[in-house]
Amino acid sequence: MNFYKLLKQPFFGRVMVKWRNPLTAQQQKDWQALRVKSKSGGIIYGLFAKALTSNAKATIVLGHPMGKEAKAYFIKNGYTDLLRKNGYNTLIFDINGFGESPHGNFSYFEDIVAVGIAASGLTPHLPIGYHGISLGGQMATISFADKTHTYDFAIIESAATTLGDFWIKFPAAYKALKVFNFLLPRFKKKINMQERIKEAKRLQSLLLIYSNSDNWTPVAMGKIFKANSPVPTELWTVDNAEHAAIMKSEHKGEYEEKIISYFNSQVG
Repeated sequence: MNFYKLLKQPFFGRVMVKWRNPLTAQQQKDWQALRVKSKSGGIIYGLFAKALTSNAKATIVLGHPMGKEAKAYFIKNGYTDLLRKNGYNTLIFDINGFGESPHGNFSYFEDIVAVGIAASGLTPHLPIGYHGISLGGQMATISFADKTHTYDFAIIESAATTLGDFWIKFPAAYKALKVFNFLLPRFKKKINMQERIKEAKRLQSLLLIYSNSDNWTPVAMGKIFKANSPVPTELWTVDNAEHAAIMKSEHKGEYEEKIISYFNSQVG
């Protein structure tokens, strides 16, 4: 077994599975496959699709939550269709160790930086936006501190403020995290999301999205990120949605409107 895969078992073992492509053979013709080398040591697998309008407004990179679906989360839940119909190219990718991407180390934020650079290469004359949910959101707050990242604006949704704040609800994983933190104190500091967001660069603005009924990443975490963000930041909430599942909730319509209105405000 890969060394890093073994270390990740207490945290992600149940969701690191073989990826299933939800696209039909006909739908796959719309998507361009790409592979990107990340400083995490992983090769990041992604898919890029052009906007369905005559002119694209921007390219949006989508960072998935922890789960077996990996990048398919955004296809299966309608995000890619929503964005493409509204004039946005979309780039979905698997964080290393998830989906099709082989394992690198725990520096998942490096994967997000690498994919953003790739997006800029694919569409050099367009703004690059980001939408990350849970794992894909919290790690992006670290990516934004990297001087090489290429994101102009971003949505961060259902993101934990620290790894301890999230994993404390999962006893076995929390014990493993405490061991890692003891052995790697410098890395613990490097991935403290609520502190690293203070170093965010380049971003024009940030939209934070949380659910009032989410017990894993409560709205209080969004308030901490907002207070620590050095760029114009809005916190938007819904009343009733499970963690990383607003698109499946009663708030789906207003949620979709908020996503598109935010991105439109950044490219208008």
